[in-house]
Amino acid sequence: MQPPYPFSAVVGLDDLRLALLLTAVSPAVGGVLVRGEKGTAKSTVVRALAGLLPEVEVVRGCRFACDPGTPDADCPDGPHDAGAPHGPRPATLVELPVGATEDRVVGTLDLQRALADGTKAFEPGLLAAAHRGALYVDEVNLLPDHLVDLLLDAAAMGRAHVERDGVSVKHAARFLLVGTMNPEEGEPRPQLVDRFGLVVTVSAPRDARQRAEVVRRRLAYEADPSGFADRFAAADAELATRIAAARAAASSVVLPDAELDRIAKICLAYGVDGMRADIVVARCAVAMAAWHGRAVVTTDDVREAARLALPHRRRKDPLDPPGSDEQRLEDALNAAAEDDEDPDPPTGGDGPGGDPQDGPDGAGGNPQDGRDGPGNPQDGRDGAGGNPQDGGPQKGPDGPDGTPAGRQEQQDQARGPEQGDEKPQPAGGVAAAGPAYRPRTLRIADRGAGGHSGRRSPAFTRRGRVAGSRVPHGRMSGAPHLPATLRAAIHRGSRTVEPADLRESVHVGREANLVLFVVDASGSMAARKRMTVVKTAVLSLLRDAYHRRDRVGMITFRGKAAEQVLPPTSSHEVGVMRLAALRTGGRTPLAAGLRTAATTIDTERRRDPRRRPLLIVVTDGRATSGPDPATVAPALSGVAAIVVDCESGPVRLGLARRLAATLNADLVPLDALEVA
Repeated sequence: MQPPYPFSAVVGLDDLRLALLLTAVSPAVGGVLVRGEKGTAKSTVVRALAGLLPEVEVVRGCRFACDPGTPDADCPDGPHDAGAPHGPRPATLVELPVGATEDRVVGTLDLQRALADGTKAFEPGLLAAAHRGALYVDEVNLLPDHLVDLLLDAAAMGRAHVERDGVSVKHAARFLLVGTMNPEEGEPRPQLVDRFGLVVTVSAPRDARQRAEVVRRRLAYEADPSGFADRFAAADAELATRIAAARAAASSVVLPDAELDRIAKICLAYGVDGMRADIVVARCAVAMAAWHGRAVVTTDDVREAARLALPHRRRKDPLDPPGSDEQRLEDALNAAAEDDEDPDPPTGGDGPGGDPQDGPDGAGGNPQDGRDGPGNPQDGRDGAGGNPQDGGPQKGPDGPDGTPAGRQEQQDQARGPEQGDEKPQPAGGVAAAGPAYRPRTLRIADRGAGGHSGRRSPAFTRRGRVAGSRVPHGRMSGAPHLPATLRAAIHRGSRTVEPADLRESVHVGREANLVLFVVDASGSMAARKRMTVVKTAVLSLLRDAYHRRDRVGMITFRGKAAEQVLPPTSSHEVGVMRLAALRTGGRTPLAAGLRTAATTIDTERRRDPRRRPLLIVVTDGRATSGPDPATVAPALSGVAAIVVDCESGPVRLGLARRLAATLNADLVPLDALEVA
């Protein structure tokens, strides 16, 4: 068997190696999420970690790796006596593939024993195999929602609870969770990201000598894996010994009150939600001190722990670009250091007991109101960021009634455009989107085959409500339907169940779709208020697609042609950035937009025939350039479509309604898109 690539042979990636070593020292830190582009050795480094993990003592014959010192009282293979035979075994690194079924992850009824012996037995899954070891999920951002839910439950409770197929089982499932992902393929759910204690972003080396050394070592490993592993065996053994020593010493490391206060100040200044961030930073700082052989946590330990544990915890909006708050974290760390240099708290003019949030002399002001502090990036006041949906800080002159201009504009949008006030922007202008809202759920009416787990359109799925049974085609793809299986055996007049009697359950639920936006960006849409409302609607639909786990694409048309500004992707935040940069002006080549949509859908169907497309056309229906849109309609035959009618004003031509009839699509007025 080919040995894995040695951990100590990895070139660069210092933060990633440190994060993995710290979680090996203290699994309570909560695991590591590794973000990086393709080809950056993410999987290689994670798999190399397995050889460094200390051995674990287990009860012999226990499939759930029970600790003989403290066996699990609910172990399905138990109860284990105090003198049960036991021995050491290497810690396991279990890989959870993206395409794994729920049965394989949590375990299920041992059907072979049930049919052969008539006994009800439990077949453990990957969560049981990973207990007291590591669970590795490659492409964790592509993991189906139902498997994400299972991981969240197990990570939160340290136990797996299985209730299915007549089996009720509880067992311990404490593991080091490690995930890798490519951000280009989309972001994982925020709840899953929050469960990772540390998040590290990696990239390829920018130094030519380092890149050459990476290639040199990789070629040497491929030429002679065993010989290459022997070259680094001593270094790996030294790391393993150091991990074991640090793990043993971690329980005696002292976390002084001063450093605990520093952690609290940093988390408050950074603006994290909840208390998990404080706890993870504290655990990571203790592990850092133990790794460096220190008996007391230092300021440097806290700073390094914060850099690994905090950056992913402040994203208020899942569609915000990750990594945008690095400067804010640096400011929080520096503010905590300045507090040490100036032990006397500022009074703000109110005396020694003054509230630092009340006066301009406070150390940071209130981060919610932007006074003398880093500011709130959501409102752009005195802060560095502004609203990322608006493209920058939005503070400006007040409206005519004293209302801030931004709020005045939103109120104008709420009333809708009035005749005479739609002044088109110059060609190529950019309008900003307003705050997103909760839109109506747009879905495909027909039930699909459930090609991709999601939350949009009705479909037959692998999980969900049981709606019936069927004879499996080849290997069973779902759970067995026991009543239907028994009925089939009885119908044959047999008292035993044969393989031909097996029936599988038919589940109905929801699937994810390809949501393709076709957005009119022509001069007829270029009135500033109208385009702002349109962008807000598309932004809201993009956010909805994120929550429903859809793939999204975007086509715009203006001037003489259409442009695919966002090829179909799972990276919804890229769609938000492309929408923010969308320019307007020129004539309206509606037919070109529909033709590009037909070509895109045809390409995606060949690439992924199981994912159904949903076409959303956002337009007022005018076509002032190119052929009649009706000539393109046959190319979109059979595609579920929705036309969002953007026409406004007292005189309306009804062109969007005519387009919807041509495409056999539903019509939704723009002002009816928001859920009241």
